Amino acid sequence: MGVLTLDKTRTIKTLNNIADQGLNVFNTDQYTIDNTSEDPDAIVVRSFNMHNLEFGSNLKAIARAGAGVNNIPVDKCTENGIVVFNTPGANANAVKELVLTTLIASSRNLFDGIAWAKTLVGEGDQVPKLVESGKKNFVGKEIKGKTLGVIGLGAIGAMVANDALDLDMEVIGFDPFISVDTAWNLSRNVHRAFTIEQVLANSDYITVHVPLTDNTKGMFNKETFSLMKPDVHILNFSRDGLVDEADIAEALEAGKVGKYITDFPTENVLKMKNAVPIPHLGASTQESEENCAIMAARQEKEFLETGNIKNSVNFPNASLPYAGKPRVTAFHKNVPNMVGQISSAISTFNLNIADMVNRSRGDYAYTMIDIDSEVNGDVVPGLEEKIKQIDGMVRVRTI
Repeated sequence: MGVLTLDKTRTIKTLNNIADQGLNVFNTDQYTIDNTSEDPDAIVVRSFNMHNLEFGSNLKAIARAGAGVNNIPVDKCTENGIVVFNTPGANANAVKELVLTTLIASSRNLFDGIAWAKTLVGEGDQVPKLVESGKKNFVGKEIKGKTLGVIGLGAIGAMVANDALDLDMEVIGFDPFISVDTAWNLSRNVHRAFTIEQVLANSDYITVHVPLTDNTKGMFNKETFSLMKPDVHILNFSRDGLVDEADIAEALEAGKVGKYITDFPTENVLKMKNAVPIPHLGASTQESEENCAIMAARQEKEFLETGNIKNSVNFPNASLPYAGKPRVTAFHKNVPNMVGQISSAISTFNLNIADMVNRSRGDYAYTMIDIDSEVNGDVVPGLEEKIKQIDGMVRVRTI
């Protein structure tokens, strides 16, 4: 009886300009970059809005060269067994640098001062005198000795917290879901807050690094502003929806919030007193774009070739060393006896299981099974179809 075999040629489509360093990951005879393809094996994307796209039956993976996946219909992908990857941490240093830059610059009224200085064009020899007389309007404050509250201690938040300590700030961090890896990298001098209210009440500056979800939407509002110190500076380099615009406009006008620095300006933000609108530059560095592209491509390539999943936002991480044996991968509902039914289906073809892994995430699970046989170029007729017939099965692929 024949066995399963690896499909050789795969098509990759990009929906944005992706750094060449990332596309070079696919620079083998097994891959073709074709941006006109209507049904590619995989897509690499940055900010392109995919919500109105129709996906072909061949699409297996979408890799977002960045952290946020709001532009991707994740639920739709999950229902069709399409893995969505992101690249957490790849742009962390770029965002961290901008957070710290704007933290200092806004505290010193640097942006307002520069804007005012440019109004002196045409004053000729009077410019130095006008500068000296006008600088009193832009007296700022130093960050040394002040307290920075960091909400969300993922890749970016942890780096901001550690570097703020090096700037002689006191740092309070809050993250009830902190990962073990992040905890290892976080300085022991970051004070742990057990509630978000502790951060709000004790910080001179607050920077937020959490995803936008139903639970975090509008988390900065009239109620939370009332818990903060007067003249607090709030930095938002995560998502605009975290802050209630009407409430922060009122807080800025009243002086309750001293400055609002955001990487997500809207027309309302542009009109706000003491708002500092940054044109979404957090990850806009050459190094960040390259790092994200490389990471996205490597994760996608690994999945296409071995079925292994790392940094998926809709399916569990799963890894099984690939030894070249035929591999069955199955996305299915997270219900009892799915692994048993898959194993039974394989046994009906007189095939033995060499190794396997099963991981679940919420309502869905992922199973990889290696067949104890050598690849000889043949395909077991009917195996995929038999596994697909199992109730609750979403997608089956053989490698």
